[in-house]
Amino acid sequence: MSPSRMAEYLETDRLLLRHFTENDAELLVELDSDSEVMRYLSGGVPTPPERIHREVLPRLLGQYEKWDGRFGLVAAHERAGGEFIGWFILRPKADGPTDEVELGYRLRKAAWGKGYATEGSAALLHKAFTELGVRMVWAETMFVNRGSRNVMEKLGMTHVQTYWPDLPPIEGSEHGEVRYEIVAPTTDLGV
Repeated sequence: MSPSRMAEYLETDRLLLRHFTENDAELLVELDSDSEVMRYLSGGVPTPPERIHREVLPRLLGQYEKWDGRFGLVAAHERAGGEFIGWFILRPKADGPTDEVELGYRLRKAAWGKGYATEGSAALLHKAFTELGVRMVWAETMFVNRGSRNVMEKLGMTHVQTYWPDLPPIEGSEHGEVRYEIVAPTTDLGV
C-alpha cells in the first residue's frame, strides 16, 4: 500500500504525514541507526533494533489509541515519490493536559537542509491551534543543536528556559538543554 493510503494525518505542499503501523519498525531502525541523526539524542549511539520492535513501536502505536489518533508520532514521506524522510511528533506529556503539547522531529540526513522540518512543524502548529484545541506548544533540544533551534525560531517559538537535566553526558551537553514555547494566537476583536 502506498504511504498516501495509510492512515493519513496531515499533508503539506511537499510532505505527507501519516500514522505509523506495526509494519514500520524497519523505518525507525534505519533512521535511528544513523550516528549523525542520533548525535544530539544519544551521542550518536543507535537505538538497538530489538528496543524499537519491543518498546518504541508498540508505545507509539498505543499513543494513537490513548489520544484517539489526534496526537503522537507520525511518519513523514515526501509527497513526490513517497520516500520516508523521518518523523514528527505532536503530543502531550504522558499524564499532562492535552492543551499543552510537545513538537519535535527526527529526519534522515538526506532530508536535512531542505526546509522539511520547518514545513512539517508549521503545519502541525496550525493543526494544533485550529483543530486540536491546543493552547501551548513546546519543543526542546540541546543548546548546541543550532539547526533545531533555528527551526523553532522560524516558527515564532520563544526560548523560555535553559536547563541541565540529569542525563548521560554527550558532546555539547555541558551547555544544557533549551525549551522553546509558542501559545495559540488570540483574536482580539476589541470588544
